Amino acid sequence: MSEHDLIPEPLDPVEERTVTTRMMELVVSGLFVLVALVVIRDSIRVGSGWAFDGPEAGYFPFYIGIIMLVASSINFLVHLLSKTPDNSNFVNRSAGLLVLKVLIPTAVFILAIGYTGFYLAAGLFITFFMVWLGRYRITRALPVGVAVPLFLFWLFEIAFLIPLPKGPIETALGF
Repeated sequence: MSEHDLIPEPLDPVEERTVTTRMMELVVSGLFVLVALVVIRDSIRVGSGWAFDGPEAGYFPFYIGIIMLVASSINFLVHLLSKTPDNSNFVNRSAGLLVLKVLIPTAVFILAIGYTGFYLAAGLFITFFMVWLGRYRITRALPVGVAVPLFLFWLFEIAFLIPLPKGPIETALGF
């Protein structure tokens, strides 16, 4: 075994490939088509016409949904039928992993709000990110993770009287 064997070789660009730009265009425009169909369906459900006193609740969302549907369908078809598709790499693995380092904890935070309430979830989220990505010591991150939700509680619940989702701690304290 030589010294050369101990030096890692740079990643081959082919290994870094993830998904093509064309595929992402198709997926995103397809998702927008689905969202547009949901908007249109729900607008029809609540009333998308013109009533005696003006537009019904779904009137404007209905037409926004139609515009979304047409634009997204055109975008989908352009990328599907293109004679010169953009098969360049949409994102390399290292950049994709950085996005996932933020996306996955954020998704967990959003799910946790339903069980712990906004304030506890926010405190845990802030503390976690400060320690994990910010590389702060827990002795610095924990006070911020407590102070920010307390300030937000005062701001929303007391000052502006805007209730946010509460968990067992707020319920135990009578809020």
